Amino acid sequence: MLTFTLPEMSCGHCTGAISRALKELDPACELEFDLPAHRLRVQSSADRDEVIEALIDAGYRPA
Repeated sequence: MLTFTLPEMSCGHCTGAISRALKELDPACELEFDLPAHRLRVQSSADRDEVIEALIDAGYRPA
């Protein structure tokens, strides 16, 4: 499982945008959002670099 801190992630719109981006990369991925902590956990067959690239493309740069 990959864990990222995303300072820009703060609401349901953010989680929706991130979900769409990562599900496009890996439709079977599992996501856990912790909005107060700005934390995202990702279980995916995609590698870390691919996940980071998808997050950045969606407008969320991991800290």
